[in-house]
Parts: sequence; C-alpha cells; structure tokens
Amino acid sequence: MMPSPPARERMPMPAATPSSISITLQIVSIVFYTFIAFICIGLPIAVIPGYVHEQLGFSAVVAGVTIGCQYLATLLSRPMAGRMSDNVGTKRAIVLGLAGILVSGVLTLFATLAQSLPSLSLGILIVARLLLGVAQGLIGVGTISWCMGQVGAEHTARSISWNGIASYGAIAIGAPLGVVMVAQYGYNSLGIALSVLAALGLVLIRHKPSVPVVRGERLPFRAVFGRIAPFGASLCLASIGYGTLTTFITLYYLNRGWAGAAYCLTVFGVCFILSRLVFISAISRFGGFRAAIACMSIETLGLTLLWLAPSTGVALIGAGLTGFGLSLVYPALGVEAIRQVPASSRGAGLSAYAVFFDLALAIAGPLMGAVALNLGYSWIFFCAALLSVTALGVTLLLKRRAY
Repeated sequence: MMPSPPARERMPMPAATPSSISITLQIVSIVFYTFIAFICIGLPIAVIPGYVHEQLGFSAVVAGVTIGCQYLATLLSRPMAGRMSDNVGTKRAIVLGLAGILVSGVLTLFATLAQSLPSLSLGILIVARLLLGVAQGLIGVGTISWCMGQVGAEHTARSISWNGIASYGAIAIGAPLGVVMVAQYGYNSLGIALSVLAALGLVLIRHKPSVPVVRGERLPFRAVFGRIAPFGASLCLASIGYGTLTTFITLYYLNRGWAGAAYCLTVFGVCFILSRLVFISAISRFGGFRAAIACMSIETLGLTLLWLAPSTGVALIGAGLTGFGLSLVYPALGVEAIRQVPASSRGAGLSAYAVFFDLALAIAGPLMGAVALNLGYSWIFFCAALLSVTALGVTLLLKRRAY
C-alpha cells in the first residue's frame, strides 16, 4: 500500500490573484452600460432647450425646467435605485434603467411628432425627461454595485472612477453628436437614437452573468443616509466648484471680454479624465482621506486662480487644476463612505452618497447666480474655493475621527 503524500503536497494551490488589467477589463465591461446611458443623456442635452424655446415657443425658464426635471427625478429616485440593487440585483436594476431609456426615447419621438401641438409636445417631453432621470439613477447605482460585487469592495475606488470616466466621456461625445444629428436629420432623430441605443444595451446585457444578491440585514435608508451624510456633505461642498465652472464659465468669459470659454471646459475635462486614469491607484496606496485632502487642495488652488485670473492663460491653468483636483474627490471619499455600511446595504450606501453630488449640481446654479448678481462673476470662484476649503476641513475632521 502506497504511503499517502505529505500534507503540504495535498494542499490545494492558492487561486491566482487577478491582474490589474483583468480587473479593469471586468469593470469596463460593466460600466459600458453607463456609457450607453449617458450617451442617451448627452444627445438631447444641448438641443432640447432650443426645441422648447424656439420650436414650441415657450420661455427660456420653461426650457430650463424641462432640462432640470431630469436631474430632480434622478435625485428623488436614488433611494429606490439603492434598494433595488440590494434586493433584486444589480443587473435587474440596470435592465429596468435601459427599459426606461427605451420608453423615454419613444416618448421623445412622440413629442417631436406632436410639435404642432406645443402644450402636448411639452407635456410628453417632460414625462420622457423624468423617465430618463429615473433611469440614470438606476444605472448609475447598479453599475457601481455590480462592479464592486464582481471585483471586490477593495476595488471600490477603481469602480467609481471608471464609472465616472464612462459617464463624462459619453456626455462629451453625446452632446455635440446630438447637435449634428438634429442639424442633419431633424428633432425626430433624437427619440429614434435613444430607443435604438437602449435596445442595443438590452440585447447585449441579456446573457451577461450577474453577481448574486448579497444576503444579510438591510439597513433602513435613513440609517444608511445618516452614516454616509458626513462624507456626502464634504463631497457636496467640494463639488459645487464643478457645478459653478460648467454653468458659469461662458458668462464669466463674456463678462471679462474674453473669447474661448469652450477651451476652458475642454481643459477641465481633459485634466479630469487624465487624473482618473493616471492617479486612481493613489487612493488604494495612500487611503481615501489623504487622496481627498490632496485633491481638494489642488481644486482650491484652481478655483482661486480662476477668481484672480488676469488673462485667459491663467484661467485655463485654473480650470485644469480644478478638473485635476475634483477628479478623485468622488471616488476617494466614496471609498471611506461605503466602509460605513454592510455589504448587504452597499447599493443604498452608493445611492445615498450620490444624492450629495446631485444636490451640489442642483444648488450651484441658483447659489452662484445670486453671488454673480450681487458681487460679479469672478467672485463665484472665490465662493466656490471657500466651500472647497470648508470641505477640506470636514474631511480632516472625518480623518481624525476615523483614526
């Protein structure tokens, strides 16, 4: 009878650790659905205001409300999106979001076909925008939750960062593409494009294996929100700089008598994406708090340069530093925020966290508009820098409390 092999020879070999490239590819294959969703969000964003104001004959205020109702729907749907990701699975949440975009596309087509009846067209269009906003909330939370379930919570920063790259990149592509489409094929092409893209996403996701629902106690959303709120407050204060720059940079340039505001947005976007691509590993290397503190400091410097800019060259540097700094604030604070909730309530945590970014974009316009009206356009960047410093202080307190 042969002797049994030594115990060390019978031990199974440890599973190979996935490579960084393998993890990134897994994440990209999931945030691809964010890319589809945000192309659909980007396509109408630059042409719907003109359609409502010029084609239907409503005021600029009504045009703004038509665009803004989508973001309100996203904000209000965040709790539902989180619960759905936790309870029925991330894939189902994304499928429902894609289906919402499909219906939104069909309604957008009906709205443009009803152009001769302005009130009816506007009403259908607003319903379509609301559906698009809810879909944005479902897909945004669903994709990040899916990524974290697929590659592990230790890659939270990478998951959030690639999801952001997909969304910002898609809007950058979708907005000018929508303008070209309308110029070439008319407003009816918008609804058709949204429907086709959403249908494509539904076909591609059919056979993609999802991750199982995490079992365990589901914290009430109020409890999750309370744990996330300090981190979300810091995110909100820092992100107002983003809303300020994107909303008012054109008017700021006009007020100073400068040309080329679009270049400022381009520099901001390029630095934002490059920072996420090149420095995302800094979050896992140095920790979320340290990365957020460094990035907020850079953002504050950029906003200060915009406030004091004597020329467009300095303004471009300020915009680049602002984009560079803001880029990692969301994922860096997100890593620390998600640690506050159990894995079974991860979707709710992500949705609660995203509420604060939505809130920053919602209040940046009216808040900085009031500042510009009373103090002048350059002072909006001073106020944004002051809020960024406040966010930095909150983050320092959170870091001290954590350690």
